Amino acid sequence: MNKDKKICIVGLGYVGLPLAYLCIKKGYKVTGYDIDDKKISIINEGKNPIKDQMIDERYSKYYPKLKATSNPSIIKESDIIVVCVPTPVDEKNNPDLKPLEDATVTIGKNLSREKLVIIESTIYPGVMEDIVKPILERESGLTAGEDFYLSHCPERIDPGNKNWDVETIPRVFGSFSEKGAVETERFYRSIIKSDVKKMSSVRVAEATKIVENTFRDVNIAFVNELAKCFERLDIDVVETIQGAATKPFAFLAHYPGCGVGGHCIPVDPYYLIDKGKKAGFEHEFLSLARSINNSMPKHTVFRCIEGLNEIKKSVRGTKIGILGLTYKRDIDDIRNSPSFEIIKELKKLGAELFIFDPYYTRMNTFNSLNMVLKNVECIIIVTDHKEFRELDYNVFKENNIKVIIDGRNMLDKNKIREMGIIYKGIGR
Repeated sequence: MNKDKKICIVGLGYVGLPLAYLCIKKGYKVTGYDIDDKKISIINEGKNPIKDQMIDERYSKYYPKLKATSNPSIIKESDIIVVCVPTPVDEKNNPDLKPLEDATVTIGKNLSREKLVIIESTIYPGVMEDIVKPILERESGLTAGEDFYLSHCPERIDPGNKNWDVETIPRVFGSFSEKGAVETERFYRSIIKSDVKKMSSVRVAEATKIVENTFRDVNIAFVNELAKCFERLDIDVVETIQGAATKPFAFLAHYPGCGVGGHCIPVDPYYLIDKGKKAGFEHEFLSLARSINNSMPKHTVFRCIEGLNEIKKSVRGTKIGILGLTYKRDIDDIRNSPSFEIIKELKKLGAELFIFDPYYTRMNTFNSLNMVLKNVECIIIVTDHKEFRELDYNVFKENNIKVIIDGRNMLDKNKIREMGIIYKGIGR
């Protein structure tokens, strides 16, 4: 593909920013469009507004080359527009497509002939046909597939993953025209090292992403339910899963935890549930999986109650440390993190909370983990950050920690218990 083509990335978040840096790395002229003036300012200072060690290691030298703006006229100057805005759910778990709709309106007003528009935002089947395409055609006066090209290539990214990033993960896509498909495939093959697969339709491409994350949600729900059962049976669910994983076929290990977070796994199933309802189909299995996974923060609090009861204490008035706020290790992403539900439940029960996260610092009670440990007698590990994984266990004994709730099953339970500390994991 001609590297003189100008790329505009719409939405400079956890998906858009790595993609922008990758395009710069591959020799493209890239501009970012966003409505967050603070984020734009940070980017234009040559800095990355996202705290992610893997992005820093692989793309930091490209930070100064990315320019960002809130002026939509930049879209007029671009040949390829890639949309990476969030697609969350509302408080009732209904799909919220307003960010995508707003971005589409803006693009449509600035769209001209022969441009390629790619939607990477996660959407349910039919959104491209029923919402995105009509808005673009209405606002631009142009016809998709004839005057401009329109495709959907659902984002695939795993923040903090050392083995798979935006450059190495295979991609799938669907397009509204053959020419659009050719241009889309050329673009992605010019920036990534893995395969690019054309799907038979845009709807199949939309469904692919939903299925990927729903698969994970269902399997996590399965092991979370096992964890609750095995706690009563005095069976270590982690050891059990590790044993099952020695089978070289027909088993894929998933592990339980204090809750499912992020922008994909706890969101995408609701998109399919909602779409199914509109088509007259009830997704009972997916709904049950969501219910199980949504129950895990409260179950973690229940484990805390159990642990404190063993030292004849209640949650009320107890000083409890919350270690980790982000939804996964070693990044600053708090989207849909179970930590906030755990905190809410503990506050209801009257706990005195002390919070520390080395990546998302704005809610920290103290500036150091040691200060939190000095002030509490019970800790709940919500996120398995490296700062917690690498702790010398003696620090728990030295600070008179009496109860540890391991929400990520990251600690050696036997060593903790040998120190006389009550240990409660999820399913262990």
